[in-house]
Amino acid sequence: MVSTYLSYDLVTRDLSASLKRVSNQSTVSREAEYYKENIGKVTSVDEFLDDYRLYSYAMKAHGLEDMTYAKAFMRKVLESDLSDDNSFANLVADDRYRDFATAFNFSSAEKTAQSSTQVGAMVDLYTETMVSQGDNVTTETNYFNAMMDEVGGVDDVLNNNRLRDYLLTSYGIDQRYYSRSLIRGVLSSDTSDSSSYINQTLGPQRDDLNAKLSDANTRLDAATTDNEKKAIKAEIAGYDASLATIQKYYDMADAFQFNADGSAPSTGAQTADQKATVNSLYVSQQERVSTATALADATYFEQKIATVDNVSDIIADTRLYKFIKTAYGLTGATVVSSTIEQILTSDLNDPTSYANTFGKSRPEYLKLAQAFNFNTDGTVAVGSAQTAAQTEATKNLYYNTYDDVQDKADEKAISLYKAAISEIDTVDEFLAKSDVYSFALKAVGIDPDEVSKFTISQVLKSDLEDKKSYVYGLKDERYLTLAKAFNFGKDGNVTVPLTAQSQGTITSIASDYTVMKTRFLDKDATTKAKEDAKAEVSYYSEKMLSIQTASEFINDDRLTNIVLTAYGIDPGTVDKNFLKQVFSSDLGDPNSFVNKQENSVWAEILGTFNFDARGNLTDDFNNGTQSRGKIIETQNKYTRQTLEEEQGETNNGVRLALYFERMAPTMTSAYDMLSDSALLEFFRVSFQLPDSFSNLDVDKQAELVKKYMNLEDLKDPDKVGKMVDKFTVMYDLQNGEASSSALSILTSTSSSIGISADLLTSLAQK
Repeated sequence: MVSTYLSYDLVTRDLSASLKRVSNQSTVSREAEYYKENIGKVTSVDEFLDDYRLYSYAMKAHGLEDMTYAKAFMRKVLESDLSDDNSFANLVADDRYRDFATAFNFSSAEKTAQSSTQVGAMVDLYTETMVSQGDNVTTETNYFNAMMDEVGGVDDVLNNNRLRDYLLTSYGIDQRYYSRSLIRGVLSSDTSDSSSYINQTLGPQRDDLNAKLSDANTRLDAATTDNEKKAIKAEIAGYDASLATIQKYYDMADAFQFNADGSAPSTGAQTADQKATVNSLYVSQQERVSTATALADATYFEQKIATVDNVSDIIADTRLYKFIKTAYGLTGATVVSSTIEQILTSDLNDPTSYANTFGKSRPEYLKLAQAFNFNTDGTVAVGSAQTAAQTEATKNLYYNTYDDVQDKADEKAISLYKAAISEIDTVDEFLAKSDVYSFALKAVGIDPDEVSKFTISQVLKSDLEDKKSYVYGLKDERYLTLAKAFNFGKDGNVTVPLTAQSQGTITSIASDYTVMKTRFLDKDATTKAKEDAKAEVSYYSEKMLSIQTASEFINDDRLTNIVLTAYGIDPGTVDKNFLKQVFSSDLGDPNSFVNKQENSVWAEILGTFNFDARGNLTDDFNNGTQSRGKIIETQNKYTRQTLEEEQGETNNGVRLALYFERMAPTMTSAYDMLSDSALLEFFRVSFQLPDSFSNLDVDKQAELVKKYMNLEDLKDPDKVGKMVDKFTVMYDLQNGEASSSALSILTSTSSSIGISADLLTSLAQK
């Protein structure tokens, strides 16, 4: 009979060739092809369990063939949340069940409008956009002021998108519907010249409206019924609105000094005061109070407060009134104009005055009263409403508080968005949820009022893999950013988020990395190693959800180190150029770089990523129950299991040797050796220990394992090879014939490799 050593050597001398021979066997290749073609069609655990060929193939691949009958048990394994240490699969002592669960995406392929990472990115983008909008006010104002010194005429303003937009925004004119000829005529008008364009065009309209308004007021005085008065008041409101619009154009004309032909005079298109007027209007039109707005408001306050001679001047000036309320934290709905008036007219020497009375519970009232110098009748000498020091103090208070309200509003908007987005399952629901819809559009810089919901619907349903899809036709990065931020399919329903790796794979790699970093360490060292590993896997778990290209991954040493370590590869032996060749390979091409590697682990690693051969994120592989890498890994494991079984038919010692060689990289302690009957037999035979060895206390057994075998050597393939060589020799010495207890150890359902029916029942009831 051929010796165990020689038989083993014949198999492993060219292991890849031996495995290829097995994989080419008709039964093996047929089952592998069926698995590859059909596993991607499975959408649920029940579908998987009901397809016996798929289910049994995977079970054999993971060394669980003897448990194929236990479908109820395996369903609980597959449905486990692997990120939860207390989930079913993680609580089962045998790691093969956890490994089996990590090979699939049943528990992690959750369809959602946005993943937690996408929600976080949207919130960050919203914050950045809000800040950017504030900065943009300053940028656009500086641009407007600089360019107005250079323009040669009205047409230069209207032909420049930025100048025109600034002008129209300042005067509250809808940029979608403005009349160029009207604006040109207004800007070229002198309002004091009766023959100017504005007086010839809008003057008659204004006169007509004033006449109608006067008539309406007369009729209102004479009206006797409530309905009649209500109708006339509505009519008056319409006239007032139309007159306000016309006045807006007169104000615009007064803010420029273009000649009647539209040319700019030698003194320039605007004076400094005229620029300041337009700047102030532009700032006032902003939805948010930016730094530029705050500075402008403070300047306005400082200028106006010097002209105030009565409290009524503040109450009547909306901008002044708002400034003071904001500065002193009096923006609540209960603080009305009469409240401010009573505070400012309080006699601080009178303990019963309004400010002193209510200042006990509202100290901000007293603080406001102390900041001004009004008499109890509201009067004061011009310029004496505040001293210079009081004005400066008020401005500083405003700078500290001007954005408090909008910051709180932002916090509320963010909180509402986070809560609501998880409940959205379709594009239609997204469009109908106004808070979510508005938040998302603002985050990418789109004004919700300036785009149709039809457009947004088509954007979100666009196929990002198809360059001819709707979103690309808009040629606007804002819409593309919006589309990428959500996970809606062509039908408008939510899909699984597209990430570099599935959540299941990320969890699996994180777990394997931790195991590899804590192998064979003593208790104290293990604690420290686990803390270090926790920090790394936390980084990996978060970062991998935002990686968009293979280059990003390859250039992040922390990420690559975690993946390589998890797969049992020393990161120090792999350079970036090699990784670049791996990630630029086409898994479907048998002649590609990755498929030419002797070690199939590189194909398994590449297959866990959703990158195409160009290194870009693609949705082509982001579906199904298993990633391409896990399919390859399952096929490789099945082939290896088959090879070991075939060798066991002629020499069970070879099967044990092959099994030990395969399991050595996964062992983390002496107890792994003791809990696996096949590995225990390998150890017992290697060191010629009696069968009664297993009767010892398990801790005593562990001590002997560590005494006879340096577990650190299991990290070194060469030393593992020497262990196997020793075993094959000792096996032949102990077994003078082909039969051995090894076969029963590897196939028996009663060994510790299997799980008893009683244990199954107990676990299933948990």
